[in-house]
Amino acid sequence: MAFFLFNAVVLTKIICMSANREVNPWIILDEQEVYQNAWIQLNHYKVINPSGKEGIYGKVHFKNKAVGVIPIDETLHTYLVGQYRFTIQQYSWEIPEGGCPENETALSAAKRELMEETGLQAEKWEYLGAAFLSNSVTDEASEFFVATGLSKYKSAPEETEQLAVKKVALQQAFEMVENGTITDALSVLALQKLQLLWMQGKWKPIILQHG
Repeated sequence: MAFFLFNAVVLTKIICMSANREVNPWIILDEQEVYQNAWIQLNHYKVINPSGKEGIYGKVHFKNKAVGVIPIDETLHTYLVGQYRFTIQQYSWEIPEGGCPENETALSAAKRELMEETGLQAEKWEYLGAAFLSNSVTDEASEFFVATGLSKYKSAPEETEQLAVKKVALQQAFEMVENGTITDALSVLALQKLQLLWMQGKWKPIILQHG
């Protein structure tokens, strides 16, 4: 009896999915935590997939939201952060970015990361956008900002970070995305979104002369 009831539920969900493509077609049969640390949690699922067949899925849950910021000074230069990324075993140039815990707003985290990584503070902050960074295997969400009216202080990177900071023309940063020098997903998203909005006349640099 339970078998027939379960299959009726699956059939009903498939019918609803065909009528409305935005209805969740996945059914979770079982969920197991495989591993977790202070930053991520890995779960293994047994599922009924959208075709109605049994399958498996692995998901990495990120405990922090990713935040990034494009700082722009009065001469239309920005600041990039370079570091060796353990996961890809490559050196990576990126916009200033980091993690935002659940008890902190994205804007507050972006301000903190900008200060920690570059020693910069900004008078003007503009929201640029949001994105999921790799939604086939993780739920990692991100938000990114533009910061202007910059003042320089002393940076304070985390103990696990060995960072280099490079000041480049904003146009050069765009070109670094285009030629593949910048490959970090959050940096590519933020820089190309800004460039697109600028080209369309939907964003103009608000330059604040800091006295």
